[in-house]
Amino acid sequence: MLADHHVFLISADPRNQQRVMKLAGSLQLALLLALTLRAVSLEIPLEVEQPPTIITHTSGPIIALPFDSSVSIRCEARGNPPPQYRWTKDEEEFIPPYIMTNKTTHTSGTFLLPNKHLLQFQGKYRCYASNKMGTAITEEIELRVPSIPKFPKEEIDPLVVNEGDPIILRCNPPEGVAPRQLYWMSIDLQHIEQDQRVSMDIEGNLYFSNALQSDSRQDYCCFAAFSKIRTIVQKTAMTVTVKSCKSQKLLSVVNAVEAPPVRKPGLLLPSGVQSEKVLLKGEELKLECIPEGFPTPTVHWMKMGQRLPSRRKLKNFGKLLTISDVEESDEGKYMCKVSNTAGEAVHYFDVIVEEPPKWLTEPPQSHLSVIGLDVHIKCSVSGKPQPDITWRRNGEIFQDAPGSNRQVLDDTLVLHNARPEDSAVYQCEASNTHGRVLANVNIMIMNMAPLILTRDYHEYAVILGRDIILNCNVFGSPGPAVTWAKEDTEETIKGERFIYLQNGSLQITSAEKGDGGNYECVAVNTEGKAAVTAVLDVKDPTKIVHPPQDAQIISGTTAQLMCQAEYDKSLRSTFEVVWRKDQEEIPLSFEENLSYFVDDGMLQIMNVNLSDEGMYTCIARTNLDEDNATAQLTVLDVPDAPMHLKISDVKSPRNISLSWVPGSDHNSSVAEFVVEYEESQWEPGRWKELQKVPGNLATAELALHGHLNYQFRVYAVNAVGPGPPSEPTERHKTPPAAPERNPENIKIQGHLPHQMDISWEPLLPVEHNGPGLEYKVSYRKLGVEDPWKDHLVKRHSFVVKNTSTFVPYEIKIRSRNSHGWGPEPKVVTGYSGEDVPTAAPQDVAVELINATVLRVSWTPVPPVTVRGHLGGYNVQWLRKRSLLNPNKILDDRQSLSFPGKRNHAIVPGLAPYSEYRLTVSVFNKKGNGPYSDAVTFTTSEGVPEQVHILTASSAQKDSILLVWGPPLEAHGILTGYLLQYQRINETTLEVVDSQEMNITGADTTQWRLQGLEEGSLYRFHLSACTQAGCGPPLTQESSTITAAHLSLTPAVASVQSIPALLNISSYVSDTFAKISWTARDEQQDSELYVAYMNNRDGNWRVSEAVNTSQSFHIIDGLKPGAVYTVRLMAKKLLDNASIFEDIIYTRVEAVEGQHSDFSTRGWFIGTMCAVALLTLVVLMACFLKRNKGGKYAGTPPHQQQEMFSMEKVKEKEDLHPDVESQEKNDDTFCEYSDSDEKPLKGSSLCSLNGNGDTVSRDSLVSYADGGGEFDEDGSFIGEYSVGEPSRLGTVTA
Repeated sequence: MLADHHVFLISADPRNQQRVMKLAGSLQLALLLALTLRAVSLEIPLEVEQPPTIITHTSGPIIALPFDSSVSIRCEARGNPPPQYRWTKDEEEFIPPYIMTNKTTHTSGTFLLPNKHLLQFQGKYRCYASNKMGTAITEEIELRVPSIPKFPKEEIDPLVVNEGDPIILRCNPPEGVAPRQLYWMSIDLQHIEQDQRVSMDIEGNLYFSNALQSDSRQDYCCFAAFSKIRTIVQKTAMTVTVKSCKSQKLLSVVNAVEAPPVRKPGLLLPSGVQSEKVLLKGEELKLECIPEGFPTPTVHWMKMGQRLPSRRKLKNFGKLLTISDVEESDEGKYMCKVSNTAGEAVHYFDVIVEEPPKWLTEPPQSHLSVIGLDVHIKCSVSGKPQPDITWRRNGEIFQDAPGSNRQVLDDTLVLHNARPEDSAVYQCEASNTHGRVLANVNIMIMNMAPLILTRDYHEYAVILGRDIILNCNVFGSPGPAVTWAKEDTEETIKGERFIYLQNGSLQITSAEKGDGGNYECVAVNTEGKAAVTAVLDVKDPTKIVHPPQDAQIISGTTAQLMCQAEYDKSLRSTFEVVWRKDQEEIPLSFEENLSYFVDDGMLQIMNVNLSDEGMYTCIARTNLDEDNATAQLTVLDVPDAPMHLKISDVKSPRNISLSWVPGSDHNSSVAEFVVEYEESQWEPGRWKELQKVPGNLATAELALHGHLNYQFRVYAVNAVGPGPPSEPTERHKTPPAAPERNPENIKIQGHLPHQMDISWEPLLPVEHNGPGLEYKVSYRKLGVEDPWKDHLVKRHSFVVKNTSTFVPYEIKIRSRNSHGWGPEPKVVTGYSGEDVPTAAPQDVAVELINATVLRVSWTPVPPVTVRGHLGGYNVQWLRKRSLLNPNKILDDRQSLSFPGKRNHAIVPGLAPYSEYRLTVSVFNKKGNGPYSDAVTFTTSEGVPEQVHILTASSAQKDSILLVWGPPLEAHGILTGYLLQYQRINETTLEVVDSQEMNITGADTTQWRLQGLEEGSLYRFHLSACTQAGCGPPLTQESSTITAAHLSLTPAVASVQSIPALLNISSYVSDTFAKISWTARDEQQDSELYVAYMNNRDGNWRVSEAVNTSQSFHIIDGLKPGAVYTVRLMAKKLLDNASIFEDIIYTRVEAVEGQHSDFSTRGWFIGTMCAVALLTLVVLMACFLKRNKGGKYAGTPPHQQQEMFSMEKVKEKEDLHPDVESQEKNDDTFCEYSDSDEKPLKGSSLCSLNGNGDTVSRDSLVSYADGGGEFDEDGSFIGEYSVGEPSRLGTVTA
């Protein structure tokens, strides 16, 4: 591989570094490193002699502006020996007038040109940096010194044209510093209006396609603006006179005007029929066509043979076609066509796109080579026209010479059998008519033993988990092979965390404690060997363990911000904790600041005020690392009392306006103002709230009651709380008046069938408006024109007796006092007392929708038999027996209430393959009517539940034994099982092969699957089947074994031991749940895992192993009012092979203080006393039995733990009562409740107690109206609940 004509290059890519390391010991090795636009550099240390490398230089052209004080032209290079500089100007030697010196070498290639007489320095410069190893040069740097732009002084003859003829006004603007902007204006600086007839080309000339008399004026001025030098110049004003086209024959006729003659179009710009346009790739193409003629011609553009590109734009009223960022594909022939009613004219443009020289990939790279190899320097460039390549050595042009080892082959320079004297800087310069590119290529031909530039026994310290680089900067030719070894081992260091860098250094990523110690770097090549030792110490990181927390502090209190950190003890001398407030360090010395105090990592801010608010940052740092944490401190206070209260705008004694001036809100916006009043008649000295006003207002319109003596005050409320009240106003007395309103919340109830009870909310004392308040109660039957019956009462209730059952009445109540009647009252309608319905629904019929849902219909009862407000219909059904076990009589009673008038309902939640009995009754507030005739029906078979358990064991080379338990609920007669199995690619986890088979026989519980691939992963899906179909599958994975593994394994593997649990149930509170079970004797010491997931976030949490003998597990830290999925698993793996799974619902937290007056009632106190006495008696009995060796004396430890946990559960339940039960009211329908401890889904048959699932009334009602959905097994989609008959609540309207 390493022939004489090969040169090896080292890339900066770390992936190539290891390959290079393996070849570093070779006799032939060269290094090639990046050559950039700014700096061309071989990575050779300056300790080694080397030719110059240009590291930075000024890129041309340089535009010298008039206001620049001087012009700097830079050229800086590195090399050994330090390079000397010389300059050429226009290819002749040039001595700069003022050279800037370098601080380190006292030499520099940079020089300054003063602004004065700068024009004499205009030209093209080149820098030469030389030492004894060679010469590097820069590209030519052009300096341009533009003159001040100005129009020449000239006299311009007036331009006289006939009306309709074209006009061209030449601008000929001066050159200047770009950008240049051209425009035409009048002497008074009014823009010359341009349109399709009048327009300006890109050179500034103004064209008139046809002249009008209105174009005559004496002040056409062309302006040129140069923004970069802040200069605007003006051309001498031009005069245009347009002669009228009036007919000579009609001069005597007043106002006789002849229009300009129609003239065929022509082109004012460009001239001729065809022109050529050459531009560079990436520039903007601009093609102009400005027509002349009358009427004004229109311009159309096209590209011959192709469509115009999407990047084209039409400007200057369609006369200018532009294409941005031109490409080679934009070359071709373009045509513009101008036309009017007299004809047309065309012009063709040949567009040619060329390109300056550029590197095809990258500039040629510098080389370091051993003696005797061939060195190739390739100068690959592109351009249009094709660039010419010029080769230089140390800045001097050379060509092939007879007898020389240098040979130029097209774009490649070859140095045959390179010798040390061939070391030099070679330049490749490519140029064409549009520009040039130049690259310096440093060629070094040498053999040198390894030179390690890093100090021996250098000590390094790194923080645990951070990266560290152990330096071993090596140079040599051929390139040395670098290896690292730890002193306690002789082996070369390897591993993913250890990276060999190109310069020989070793990078250790994610440092570990075991990485500490001495490391030896060894560099070897054919010329010799060198070694150094590095010492590494791994430190513990600095970490803030107790960061400060955001805080809101009330003004005047003490704020405390905690910040405690851990750090490496060896860095104790450099460790410190610094506090900053709003990025500025806080002085913590007692002499400098009395407000701040630090004690054991806690910053205390004494007597907090508003100036202490801000962002506080704690920084714990050592000399190696630091950690920081930030907290926001907000200082709050209640608002000040409003001031200057004033009663104004008294529209009447009882309608006034109150205004005030708000006080300071103390950093918390005022949310509202509260106006309070105190009156001296009913409750003197007691202030009451009158009105609330938004915080952005400072006035309140107050409506007052009569016959009261008021005074007012106001206080403000913000997020901190209410502020102090203002000073009260003077007294304001209101005169007496008639009541302003009548009683509200009139309730008409019938507690007895022949009685009507009327009650209402009385007026407040301050609403009396005067003395002698009483109420007039008026009533009569609805729809009968009987006179009103009136009664005057002082209380707020009235009873009408001897009414008919459920008869509608009209009622109105009016207030009055000694000063008059209140307003005319509203009439309300109510009914006399109700009674229970007398009729039962008829024609009850059922229609099975699927195995679990049916539709029941009936004929509604006559309205007259309801004898009250129709509440709805109750559907009751009884599950008599399961057809799988017809001899066992069941008594599973359930019911649902459906409010409103209806004749059908949907009943969900039926058990498949069962016999049912169903009745329907109507209900009102008084209760249920008689039951309808019973309807008996049976449900069809359904799909079974998931198989109880599925295990895969006894794996052989080509077979696996599957063992399962039948489903707990078959929902029909089992016909067999459906087994689907798939071979899985263990790398991609994709399915490779899929097959299925039917296993007949309901009693089959195991199956050995034959013909499997050796050493393959399989996934099994097993479903139980009835005539109705197959149920959901249970999934398990297992692998066949290889022949080698088979010899080490017993012939028959036992089936995995799965805990068999009975009586699985759950108790759910607001923040915790208790899962209980009973384990069989043989499973008492098994282990299981409890997993649970909040269904909102989908994150599973798995407990540690739980012994089955414990018989329960408590899940704590749940969120109130949330839905969770709970699994019991035989292994700590979240898959589908769980023992049991169920969904639980945590309760809502109890409202604090709800029913706070409950315990003040006498009967409650008496009951509590009785319970306390009974509890004392039971405790004494238990104590006696314990002393006699009774039940509690021998309680096993795990049962005692369960009793203790249940006491804790009960305490939590007492602290958080069920809010739902406390919030039930008379408007509730379909009331059900589950028992406190309910079985989990999938529990054994002996644990089922008939409790159903929870139900949502809203979803049932909407489902009954036909809006519901069913899944495949007929179960109702959505939450619903079915309660026991004994727990059914009272139904009210």
